[in-house]
Amino acid sequence: MQFEAFGSQEEGSAQGLLGKSVLRVCDMEVGWGQLTQIRAGSTPRALLSLQLVDGRCGDSLASTVGGATWACFLLGERALVRVRGPDSAPFLLGLLTNELPLPGPAVGEASTSARAGYAHFLNVQGRTLYDVILYGLPERSSEQPTFLLECDSSVVDALQRHLLLHRIRRKVTVEPCNELRVWAVLPCAPGEAGGVGPLRKKAVCAPVLTRDPRTYRMGWRLLSPDEGFALVPGGRLGDLQDYHRHRYQQGVPEGVHDLPPGVALPLESNLAFMNGISFTKGCYIGQELTARTHHMGVIRKRLFPVQFSGAIPGGGIAPGASVLTESGQAAGKYRAGLGDVGLALLRSEKIKGPLHIRTSESGLVALTASVPDWWPTATK
Repeated sequence: MQFEAFGSQEEGSAQGLLGKSVLRVCDMEVGWGQLTQIRAGSTPRALLSLQLVDGRCGDSLASTVGGATWACFLLGERALVRVRGPDSAPFLLGLLTNELPLPGPAVGEASTSARAGYAHFLNVQGRTLYDVILYGLPERSSEQPTFLLECDSSVVDALQRHLLLHRIRRKVTVEPCNELRVWAVLPCAPGEAGGVGPLRKKAVCAPVLTRDPRTYRMGWRLLSPDEGFALVPGGRLGDLQDYHRHRYQQGVPEGVHDLPPGVALPLESNLAFMNGISFTKGCYIGQELTARTHHMGVIRKRLFPVQFSGAIPGGGIAPGASVLTESGQAAGKYRAGLGDVGLALLRSEKIKGPLHIRTSESGLVALTASVPDWWPTATK
């Protein structure tokens, strides 16, 4: 898809628009930090373009402002926790692997200038407890700083207990945010794709639409009390299994099945590739092991997307099943998946050869590991 930001004739040049922190894209104000892969043009009326690629077919999804088709997936397995108060920012900084997505200034009563970021909460051993997408909501003079934490719905209570345990005397309120639902918005087939267009604001509260901070391959995140597909012109309700298949094909872990609490290591889970960690921020719980691993520069195992070939047992592949090379050597372990796609924690030097899993019925299921095209070139 392609977004175009138009400047006035008075601005006179691309530089005049590029200097702004908030752009109006298809009649929707979008924070500058939400736009990636920017290519500047030469005229005031065609200054920016942003391209998304559909990972299922690998074709670029070119589009125009008029009319589009988007698949909107209601993520019932994701929930929101609200953290607000004057101490909310320093409080979260001491617990998360990443800097906070500080929002842009509020514009009027309904602003879409929220920013999103990705991070993990770690335990003292440096292993992942909860993966979260953070939303920094725009601040107004009458409101306290507020952040929304999107997490696996099965750990909402555990995450709240974790936050309250470390709150101590900070002026912070932690509460569930049940009035908003989480939607993923992905472009459909190239012939149907188009611009996001203006969101139709509802009376209950203004929706939040922002790029998925993990990778451009994951499209957009929408938080709204309403039907997400009704807010996006050309939007349609998508099958949740299609979302998960797309996610696994892109090698993006999400939730407790892909990132078992107290088991997964953040750098082996590609947290750095998904913009989920800062190696320059202040201290946080679990930082020591993570920083030491990073500075050693050696990560022997990673989560890779895998695809099975041949018949799969009726009960699927068990999480933790050993992945073996052609000669029977251990290459890693299967983590989670859906149908014939999934994630496996594999030794990087083993992924190019034939791999298989031995099932409980003493059969062999062949699988192929791949390197996502959005990963840094040095890892391919």
